[in-house]
Amino acid sequence: MEIKFKHQEYQAVAVRSVIDCFKGQVKKERTYRIDPGSDKQRQFSDSGFRNADVQLSETQLLENIQDVQKRQNLPLSPSVVKSAVSPINLDIEMETGTGKTYCYTKTIFEMYQRFGWNKFIIVVPSIAIREGVCESFKLTANHFQEIYGKRAKVFIYSSQKGALSNIESYSSDAGINVMIINVQAFNARGKDARRIYEELDEFQSRKPIDVIKANHPILILDEPQKMEGKKTMESFKEFNALMILRYSATHKTEHNKIHRLDALDAYRNKLVKKIEVRGISVKGLSGTNAYLYLESIVISKSDPVAKLEFEVKQSGGIKRITRKVSRGDNLFSDNFSNGLDQYDGYVVSEINALTNTLTFLNGVELEIGEATGDVNEGTLRRIQIREAVKAHFAKERELFKQGIKVLTLFFIDTVAKYRQYSDAGKENGEYAKIFEEEYADYIKQPDLPFEKDYSKYLDNISVRETHNGYFSIDKNKRMVDPSMTKTEQKKGESSDVDAYDLILKDKKRLLSFDEPVRFIFSHSALREGWDNPNVFTICTLRHSVYTHEHTLRQEIGRGLRLCVNKLGDRQDHPATVHSTNILTVVASDSYKDIVSRLQDEYKEALAERPRKADEKYFSGKTINTDDGQILIDDSTARQIYKYLLKNDYIEDDDTISDEYHEAVRNDSLAPLPEDLQSHQEEILKLINAVYDDDIMKQFVSDGHKVKTNRRNDDNLNKKEFQELWQRINKKAVYNVDFQSEELIKNCIDILNSKLNVKQLQYAVEIGTMKDSVAYEDIDQKTGFNVTGGGTEIDNKPVHTAVKYDLIGKVSDSVKLTRRTVANILAGLEPSVFGQFNRNPESFISEASRLINEQKATKIIEHLSYNLTDETLSLENIFTENQVMPSFDKAVGPLKNHVYDYAVTDSKTEKNFVQELDNKDEVVVYAKLPRGFFIPTPVGDYNPDWAISFKEGSVKHIYFIAETKGMLSTMQLREIEKTKIECARKYFNEVNLKIAPKNIRYDVVTDYESLINIVNSGA
Repeated sequence: MEIKFKHQEYQAVAVRSVIDCFKGQVKKERTYRIDPGSDKQRQFSDSGFRNADVQLSETQLLENIQDVQKRQNLPLSPSVVKSAVSPINLDIEMETGTGKTYCYTKTIFEMYQRFGWNKFIIVVPSIAIREGVCESFKLTANHFQEIYGKRAKVFIYSSQKGALSNIESYSSDAGINVMIINVQAFNARGKDARRIYEELDEFQSRKPIDVIKANHPILILDEPQKMEGKKTMESFKEFNALMILRYSATHKTEHNKIHRLDALDAYRNKLVKKIEVRGISVKGLSGTNAYLYLESIVISKSDPVAKLEFEVKQSGGIKRITRKVSRGDNLFSDNFSNGLDQYDGYVVSEINALTNTLTFLNGVELEIGEATGDVNEGTLRRIQIREAVKAHFAKERELFKQGIKVLTLFFIDTVAKYRQYSDAGKENGEYAKIFEEEYADYIKQPDLPFEKDYSKYLDNISVRETHNGYFSIDKNKRMVDPSMTKTEQKKGESSDVDAYDLILKDKKRLLSFDEPVRFIFSHSALREGWDNPNVFTICTLRHSVYTHEHTLRQEIGRGLRLCVNKLGDRQDHPATVHSTNILTVVASDSYKDIVSRLQDEYKEALAERPRKADEKYFSGKTINTDDGQILIDDSTARQIYKYLLKNDYIEDDDTISDEYHEAVRNDSLAPLPEDLQSHQEEILKLINAVYDDDIMKQFVSDGHKVKTNRRNDDNLNKKEFQELWQRINKKAVYNVDFQSEELIKNCIDILNSKLNVKQLQYAVEIGTMKDSVAYEDIDQKTGFNVTGGGTEIDNKPVHTAVKYDLIGKVSDSVKLTRRTVANILAGLEPSVFGQFNRNPESFISEASRLINEQKATKIIEHLSYNLTDETLSLENIFTENQVMPSFDKAVGPLKNHVYDYAVTDSKTEKNFVQELDNKDEVVVYAKLPRGFFIPTPVGDYNPDWAISFKEGSVKHIYFIAETKGMLSTMQLREIEKTKIECARKYFNEVNLKIAPKNIRYDVVTDYESLINIVNSGA
């Protein structure tokens, strides 16, 4: 299979943040003569292509940087931050798992296309990341060739004989050239690292660094916070960098920060997996050796039951078993432990599903995930492996039908725990033995029947085939621990290429259902530089030791990337992303300890985030509107603050309150002051940008609360629901049928009135050549003494050798035909069209933006739906049993719903479902799963409820309802209003095609409003 890559707007924003810093830069190539070294025959024939200098003045560059920062409400830089190693230093903050490698790769292609820059060096802090970056370029090569029609020439730097020819090719090639180099290759003390600075016989008596620096390369630093040592920074000077772009989730030293996508943004925008933690803690009980482990609590229609592991006396000795226990069960009795003395007095008094606790009459209380009594290292690791297997199956049973391969990753310290070797051959180590036992025990449980296709899939995989170790392999083909230097041992990180290489090469193979391996055992030192999008469970089978170098976030980062299905499609649908993408972390510490540590790490990383929504925070911020950017003045800031204060949306210390979160969940936010309502979306973005503990709690949840919501097949199979389903299960495609003439006229009018292209500015420097400079160095900055200069504005047409496909570039940006774009441009006034010659790149960018805005206003007006022959599968949408992260928002047990419980998103929904379940006229209803959606131009839309009424009791038997706390259109976000209007058009089309019992769709606030609409004549 091939992993597919597609346009992601958040990644495009990151790329634009860099590109727009150089608005006004004219595309050009710069040639120079490559140093031929001792090979004199080549000195007149070899030309190289170096990056042209930045033509913008420092004033214009700063203006561009500030414009980018204003767009994202980042702190404005007072100046262009220079460093000892580069005159331009841009920081791009991106959370782990959001694709920063993809972003800087796309930035490389954009810089080449727009500005002609073609020499790049990616510097990484470790072998691991180096290998990962190289593999990423291979995976995305076809993707970027489809977009840009070019491939980048990529190589890993090596000073070894034979590999130096790559540097020669890098310098002489006019295409996109990328060198990947790890910091140790030029910053270590070893002989190999020093060769980059030495004249080498096999390199025509030249120094590799001299040939590299002549290219004036753009340096891209991946994880720059790990490369800030004094010696490293001194080494960077040698590269003669045009600029430095720094990409990281945690910048230590800040320069000009032009983009931020931190953990809070990544989770809120559903760009990474949600995290659930299953911590295993040991609880000591004085005066007893009774072994107990509370595995889970299961909600049933009667009283909840607990799955408890304890010891049982048998004829062959004492054995540990797991059984369900209920209130009143006595562990001392023959039905349980067979009279083991240590369980005397252990009678179950309460099982509380809300607090996840089990209490005995003797006062002993256990929380889910707690073990007590005789718990040694082996017992703890067995419990962890068991929980990891459980988590794997819970997710795999759910995702198998969707064609998503599920992987589980175990981190261990030594190979011997997984594989052992002797003269007799290889055999399983301790952890592999435990895994196979726990795996076999799980799949033979009588109360876990698997669906037919899934069961067949499991039957074809043996327990021995389904796990494998990913370690280095020695010459005897034995797994060995990765070799580590003393420095690496101190950091807990290996630079063993073989181990990383094996994992990276298997990345795509592991995603295939034809590959039986689903459980991966790897060394804990291999924590960076590789990941797999389909890792859903991470289990760390070692003592948790976290340092500044080695954090819990880094471990979790191996599984944060959103998953792909068997076709390579990324599973990022907004409606289902966090029901599909949940990463389970099984740790040997308590849930509370793990969450606390993780929260602390994220809080430290989010230190820059404002904590208070006070007047000072809002004042000076920028709102993006259709007409441009608006600055919030002190008066408006005071208005917003008073609004928050009046509605109890902030606490006394000005932090965001629980009332605000509740109002957001219930769609019941109080309306903003009238003069601010048109900017509601932008103002809410500002409020949501304040650091929020509530969001972080959603990001990291309690994995022990995962429970199964049983499907009620009696309700699902009722005639009324089946008939309803047959009416709404048709897939549809939408069509936005623009009237070309109308769109062309609107675009011409708006461009003639609003298109304003900035004039090109450039810097002029006056200098004299130094006396001692040789001919080959005349083109280098160091060959001149600057004696004067200034900033000029050029009103004359830009004359360049670069030929712009103006119509093609605009057409590509606005997704309109070349004919339509040509007609728009032909209608422009001469003075407006003449701005193209003033600044081509700016003209293309601004014209495309204005045309896109005109397109957006026509979406609803010209939207229509067509039903296809394809239908949604009832089994795939309403899976046999729903696996839900939490029952905190669940209502039930229910008698008329298609599941035992309905998970509600707000108080409005909770009240609504309680009324639905108690009304005689309601036959059956369903909270529509997120797999059911209607495609719209502004994103897929998932209605809330499907309801079937009793024949003859109401006018409309079948109803699709959207529940909102308030119906005022001023209080619905623009995107919500658009989706609702799209849904109306979709169901109108359904009703035209399906008769005689039509579907009614509307937005309701409660059951009473529903009945009023159902019985209306419409």
